[in-house]
Amino acid sequence: MEEKFTFSPKLKYFSFALIAIGIITFIIGYMSNPDRAWANILIGNYYFLALAIGATFFLAIQYITQSGWSSAFKRIPEAMAGYIPVAAIIMLLMIFGINYLYSWTQPHEAGIFDEHELHLLHHKAPYLTVPFFIARMVIYFLLWVVLTKYLRKLSLKEDIEGGLENFKKSELYSKILIFVLAITFTFAAFDWLMSLEPIWFSTLFSVKNFISAFYHGSAVIALIAILLYKKGYMQFINKAHLHDFSKYIFMPAILFGYLWYSQYMLIWYANIPEETTYFITRRGLSQNLFVLNVMLNWAIPFVILLPNFLAKNKNVLIAVIIIILVGHYVDIYEEIMPGATGEYTFGFIEVGTFLGFAGLFIFSTARCLSKANLIPINHPYLNESLHHSAH
Repeated sequence: MEEKFTFSPKLKYFSFALIAIGIITFIIGYMSNPDRAWANILIGNYYFLALAIGATFFLAIQYITQSGWSSAFKRIPEAMAGYIPVAAIIMLLMIFGINYLYSWTQPHEAGIFDEHELHLLHHKAPYLTVPFFIARMVIYFLLWVVLTKYLRKLSLKEDIEGGLENFKKSELYSKILIFVLAITFTFAAFDWLMSLEPIWFSTLFSVKNFISAFYHGSAVIALIAILLYKKGYMQFINKAHLHDFSKYIFMPAILFGYLWYSQYMLIWYANIPEETTYFITRRGLSQNLFVLNVMLNWAIPFVILLPNFLAKNKNVLIAVIIIILVGHYVDIYEEIMPGATGEYTFGFIEVGTFLGFAGLFIFSTARCLSKANLIPINHPYLNESLHHSAH
């Protein structure tokens, strides 16, 4: 069963227009408020990088568990992983804005830290240095790009050669990949997000961010599959597929809610000044946004997808996914903006920058989708996926 996705000129020009809006917005924002401009670069790049990492983890899980139902969709997470090299370039360019974002790069500047905070920061000084920060970043992206590219290579090779050899290799490297992702994404969350406020720390922070990446990445895989169906591709999709996709949204939504509450409750109950400051700042800036985060990412998808008949409906799934993608932005915005700028501001710079990154993600994903057969024709479990049922 061969099916080729066409990257239409209309979609290509649309993505170019979004990218142009993002570039213009950043230039204007940098001229007026460089702190805010760089903060939005970090928000936008991390937002779509997390989707790509989450999709990669989804792909690896399917190989390791030898899942049959999802085999026909594996080109989607492979294509989403195409954003990782783009994110690497942008993250490296962000080195030029490192002093605007991370206060630990200039800890003795007047008014940033008091004596007690400087003492606490002194213990983290060997880790929080610019050269080491950059070196870790290079290592993270190098590992992610190499492993995802190799999985993609094996996948395309399987289309040509068939057999089980390439599938078994993919399964083996997927086991390596999930281990690498667990370690590197943990430290990446520490480096890029938590160190925005270097005095604060949480043992649950990186776990919550990893689950969030998996959660929202899985949701985007489902969204792309449904949109492709509506465009005439993947006409084999049925209610059983939709139900399985909804499980990968429903289950992580519960985990997200649990970790969000656990982090908040444990820190608030402990009442340690260096830790509670994180939540005091965010609740003080916007109580509504603080509550909206958990509502969008947990409560709403949990309630809507609980009934099976809604979880199998394409339009309902699209609506839920859009809601949680807004929630994904709210969550990352809350994590980054107060630490980078000390305030919540939302306007032209935030919207324009995000649209620019959306354009980059659309272009890289659509381009990768068009480079190979949309259906992995020689996957050993393809027939199981094409004829998947709830029985």
